[in-house]
Amino acid sequence: TNTGPTTVTGDLGLSPGTSVTGFPPGQVIGTVHTADAVALQAQNDLTTAYNDAAAQPATATIPTELGGTTETSGVYVSAAGTFGITGTVTLNAQGNPAAVFIFKAASTLITASASNVKLVNGAKAANVFWAVGSSATLGTYSTLRGNIMALASITVTTGVTIRGRALARTAAVTLDTDTITK
Repeated sequence: TNTGPTTVTGDLGLSPGTSVTGFPPGQVIGTVHTADAVALQAQNDLTTAYNDAAAQPATATIPTELGGTTETSGVYVSAAGTFGITGTVTLNAQGNPAAVFIFKAASTLITASASNVKLVNGAKAANVFWAVGSSATLGTYSTLRGNIMALASITVTTGVTIRGRALARTAAVTLDTDTITK
């Protein structure tokens, strides 16, 4: 579901179901797949990727609040089962372009308005995974890098920039005047 002039650079898909709304005014620079074989395969691939990320053993338990921290590659959980970002979290690949970052939130990922995920020293958005056990909410004008894989829904509020993917397994992805680039 979309409101406003969102731009998705990449494909948009839905399976099961056929209810894609808000395009236009939103624009997809790619292909819209609604209940077709490509969308079904993407949903199956999402389930596999989510389960794989969820099964990875944690390398560290870190505080719920990621803002103001710098993390190197690893698999992270928080004692509270949630992650929040207020300000900037820096992901440092330490010169390794193959560095992988997995953040496993048992329940939610919530970013504050104008928060930022910054990639440095070779870190790539394609290698950042946010495995969310329930739902993710991205605050207005925040920037998130990486791939959100939510068990339920993803709410992307006004003016958010995602360099990666927003993938919901069982509920809606809701957009509002956002920019998503694969």
